[in-house]
Amino acid sequence: KPKDIQFKIIYTEKTKVGKTSLIMSLVSEEFPDEVPLRAEEITIPADVTPERVPTHIVDYSEAEQSDEQLYQEISKANVICIVYSVNNKKSIEKVTSHWIPLINDRTDKDSRVPLILVGNKSDLVEHSSMETILPIMNQYQDIETCVECSAKNLKNISELFYYAQKAVLHPTGPLYCPEEKELKPSCIKSLTRIFKVSDLDNDGILNDNELNFFQRTCFNTPLAPQALEDVKNVVRRNMTDGVKDNGLSLKGFLFLHTLFIQRGRHETTWTVLRRFGYDDDLELTQEYLFPMIKMPPDCTTELNHNAYLFLQSVFDKHDKDRDCALSPEEVKDLFKVFPYMPWGPDVNHTVCTNEKGWITYQGYLSQWTLTTYLDVQRSLEYLGYLGYSIICEQESQAAAITVTRNKRIDLQKKQTQRSVFRCNVLGARGSGKSGFLQAFLGKNLQGQRRIREDHKSFYAISTTYVYGQEKYLLLHEVMPDFDFLSEADLACDVVCLVYDINNPRSFEYCAKVYKQYFIDSKTPCVVIAAKSDLHEVRQHYSLSPHEFCRKHKLHPPQPFTCSTTEAPNKDIYTRLTTMAMYPLQDGKINESRQVYPVHARLRCMCACNRCTYCLCQNLLKLELLRSIKAQLRRVVFNRHMAQADLKNSTFWLRASVGATVFAVLGFAMYRALLKQR
Repeated sequence: KPKDIQFKIIYTEKTKVGKTSLIMSLVSEEFPDEVPLRAEEITIPADVTPERVPTHIVDYSEAEQSDEQLYQEISKANVICIVYSVNNKKSIEKVTSHWIPLINDRTDKDSRVPLILVGNKSDLVEHSSMETILPIMNQYQDIETCVECSAKNLKNISELFYYAQKAVLHPTGPLYCPEEKELKPSCIKSLTRIFKVSDLDNDGILNDNELNFFQRTCFNTPLAPQALEDVKNVVRRNMTDGVKDNGLSLKGFLFLHTLFIQRGRHETTWTVLRRFGYDDDLELTQEYLFPMIKMPPDCTTELNHNAYLFLQSVFDKHDKDRDCALSPEEVKDLFKVFPYMPWGPDVNHTVCTNEKGWITYQGYLSQWTLTTYLDVQRSLEYLGYLGYSIICEQESQAAAITVTRNKRIDLQKKQTQRSVFRCNVLGARGSGKSGFLQAFLGKNLQGQRRIREDHKSFYAISTTYVYGQEKYLLLHEVMPDFDFLSEADLACDVVCLVYDINNPRSFEYCAKVYKQYFIDSKTPCVVIAAKSDLHEVRQHYSLSPHEFCRKHKLHPPQPFTCSTTEAPNKDIYTRLTTMAMYPLQDGKINESRQVYPVHARLRCMCACNRCTYCLCQNLLKLELLRSIKAQLRRVVFNRHMAQADLKNSTFWLRASVGATVFAVLGFAMYRALLKQR
């Protein structure tokens, strides 16, 4: 709503039509004995007006003011009341011959000021002037209404200013075309979006529960069952297909709002529109689409649990065939509430899809996660179009966003509450970066060759599981520009340096990038030996990849290929996520143990099968050792049950001897394996 309203009251003749008397009668609630040529500007406080809006009433007098002053007042007005005398035909004629053309010349065509025609001195005549005024109202769309009143006996004085306020706060012009007697296209478009957002099950009908939710959302009160039936009966009597399956169809919904406007209750339609975020021009407001959200430095944005539940309900609402994937038609239906299509063809190569290339449920959530992480304002806008704040009964879409804590705090506490981790993938041209991204989405080399060049994506996001926790890993392919890497190219949780083992000049780029940008960084780095199915050639660099990694305390190059018959192996992506979750303070390998200390408690990250930790893990996982342990437990248990009468000292002596033998055997096997290394 506007902060305040400026009323400009002008008269049509030098003869007295009673405009100043109208103002003074409103303020004093009695007819004045003496009337000045012009009333001083009057401010009516918000608490005494029906719409709770402060109102300024400004009078104009040709005798005291110049034309330039009049033009200034017109330019500042929100609504203009043109006063004529019902017993003076010349004053009525001057409405169309002088005042309306003058006002239109002084206002923008796209933002015309609403006009109220005021027929004063109705106490002096027995007939109405409406027969003369109606053709004028039909000719000029800017005229909101006409009110006949009397300043002398206070007839319709308060109604005059009520309609003037209403013309500003609830204008008819943007909603309805009186010539065609139907809603304007922009109004139909806005109400259609509101209908689709309120249709929670997407069946094209507002059932009783949905109508009650809509009523409660817009007017803070549900409809009584009988009132609900009365509304449906009104629609049934006027439209054949306005009510279907005892629910309100889109046609019926639009008809109701047309009826409200035709009966002068357009404030009802405006209440609905403004509740769903629309302004006076039927555009969604910036405040609605982009609510304020504080974003401290070195923090990221993620969707919270309630946001994922909402997005899940939107997915279920549009997945009509219940195949846990969105077909192209279902995607279009989902985004009908948007003014444009937000997802392009590259999205199908950014997230997981099914065998038909349709976005899966997991891929759908992944794309929302990606948007929120990279551009939280865009995510807020999208949630606004879907009606998140209305459906979830929140103040704004900002309630769907979680701002993570500073990354430095995570490093200090050696734990993180984040769910999304970013991995920047760097490498020379043709090294296999794009293949590495697409393999994360389950596409082998054969599937990647079918991707069109203009549909390729520089991002890939999906879920991985780290110690039973579901996390999102976001891969970003960085364009190979060694001379300049932006802050966005360097800001990430883990770095992937990819080189082609079949290209002798491929590793040199990785080595130079690492030495220039990451050698002193705390960001963990992993070297990927891509295309490992091909013949490995000697790299034209002073150090081999293995020697380079050893020198800089990095893990050995990890072999990787997407040239497989099945979906590529995803173990490397789990390791990347784990490294992003638990980085060392300096991002290096511990020299004494050759593994990350944090990971040593959980799982070896190198998987080389040669370091001490890997040998111990392999030893403990041997099937033979597991069977020996099970047999020993069984023997001890059976003997204890069969010889329950033995003394406790004898039993524990035998158990201790067995445990000692088991420990010696285990240590001997460990030494033997270590000796082979």
